[in-house]
Amino acid sequence: MRLVEDRLRPLWDFGDLDASEQRFRAQLGQEESDAGRAEVLTQLARVYGLRGEFDECARLLDQAEGVAGTSPVANVRIELERGRMHNSSGSPEAALPLFRSAFGRACEADAHYLAGDVAHMCAIAALERDSMEKWTQRGLELAEREPDAAYWAGPLLNNLAWSYYDAGEHERALELFERSLEQRLRESENEAGIAWARYGVGQTLRTLGRADEAIAMLEPAVAWTEQSGKPDPYFHEELAEDYAAAGRDDAAREHAARAAELRA
Repeated sequence: MRLVEDRLRPLWDFGDLDASEQRFRAQLGQEESDAGRAEVLTQLARVYGLRGEFDECARLLDQAEGVAGTSPVANVRIELERGRMHNSSGSPEAALPLFRSAFGRACEADAHYLAGDVAHMCAIAALERDSMEKWTQRGLELAEREPDAAYWAGPLLNNLAWSYYDAGEHERALELFERSLEQRLRESENEAGIAWARYGVGQTLRTLGRADEAIAMLEPAVAWTEQSGKPDPYFHEELAEDYAAAGRDDAAREHAARAAELRA
């Protein structure tokens, strides 16, 4: 099943920010309204935020705000990306009010995909576990209710799972990782998302002493990264750990070497 996304999402490649920037700059010239240009400017701002260039990120968001007018979607994007900028620069307390406002605006505008994105950012920026749980649940309810927001169920569950994993609550983490994988498997074209969901399940299984199950979970993910031309050292490192835990030392060395090669 292909899940509905927002119109600018296909221009993103988070593994290649330069290519993403080029696509957004080309799109900027194709927009026919100021509101549309404001939307694209927010995505260019996000590129710079991901690079850690927060002054340029802020400048582009100011530029977007100057042309957004009363467009609900453009203004949701501006608040969302300002919030991301603050959160990425180490100020979640400044980000949260922007995210909350953006969530309300997005819901009012029936911009459900963006509302799901904002809910997942509210959960990420939450200062306490209870707040993270509440925003995760809020986002999941939205994803169940609105097809345009369905994509966000996987990321919401994945992020909460890592929170439990990092706290040493591995059984609860596994339950959430498995739910995230279940959601991802509904997105037949999102193979990268499926691979990362397998990674979370596999690492947690290994931590719980279930190395053989972890291997079965990681092998297809590693195979996909290689076959897709996007090999990733993290996947090989985890599979090496899984093999080592299962006493398969030769296979462990092979994947550890491949991880080192990718990092070189």
